[in-house]
Amino acid sequence: MKPYKTMTLRLNATEYAHLCRQAEVTGLKKEPLVRQLIMGVNLRPRPPDAYADLLRALSAIGNNINQLAHQANARGAATGDEITEALLLVHQTARLVRERL
Repeated sequence: MKPYKTMTLRLNATEYAHLCRQAEVTGLKKEPLVRQLIMGVNLRPRPPDAYADLLRALSAIGNNINQLAHQANARGAATGDEITEALLLVHQTARLVRERL
């Protein structure tokens, strides 16, 4: 591994405050943030903390809907109860998204 080269970077108060805000938004420390920017990486805000929980919940709901669809395909039709359950799962998904994002 090549040794790092060092440099001094002088920022005024406004620039430094902006750098600190960007570090907070992206979830990166200031030094890695500056390195990423120098390399031309398009940085995005860090996902909300609830994002991973939401993805797990959506995945479980999707699995349930898939199981219902598989059962309906095996029989050639879906029952009214299965359609109602699938609809409730879709509504649950929409509610989770509205609450968490």
